[in-house]
Amino acid sequence: MIETEGRMYQDLTKILVTREEIAAKVDELGKKITADYQGKAPVLICILKGGAVFFTDLARAIDLPLTMEFMAISSYGSATKTSGVVRVVKDLDNDILNKDVIIVEDIVDSGVTLNYLKGMLGHRGAASIRIVTLLDKPARRRVKDLKVDYSCFNIPDEFVVGYGLDYDQKYRNLPDIGVLSPNVYEK
Repeated sequence: MIETEGRMYQDLTKILVTREEIAAKVDELGKKITADYQGKAPVLICILKGGAVFFTDLARAIDLPLTMEFMAISSYGSATKTSGVVRVVKDLDNDILNKDVIIVEDIVDSGVTLNYLKGMLGHRGAASIRIVTLLDKPARRRVKDLKVDYSCFNIPDEFVVGYGLDYDQKYRNLPDIGVLSPNVYEK
């Protein structure tokens, strides 16, 4: 077990969501998706890299014959705010024509990336597209009509790391979600 007194925790101003709270919400969300998709075999699309930890836990909590796909999308680089320019770095390996798609994201912030992605997947002929996110940050939404179908936690406009979320590729392995001290990223 990782102790909260560990070195990486020293860079946090506070823990926003504990690993226990995350586990309970992921289990609850898995049951809801299982009920909503009864009789279907959805395609879960993990948005790399941040969504990977949440994605694997969520996939194990869904009791359906699902398939897994992975995409890497870039709109941040090493910045703390989106650039607004969306690039597909790694695309899907399989066709989604007439499939029920669930996009699994770590955090919905401005909505720019997911709006672009939803449109792109819609043009590929998905039967349905829903968005699931671990964290929703509505205060930062620039795409006001973007619908998040499933969300674990609404959070305030603070820079968070842990459970897959990073700053400059670090902190993804923290099991809790914490607010990163501005001293770390305002250098």
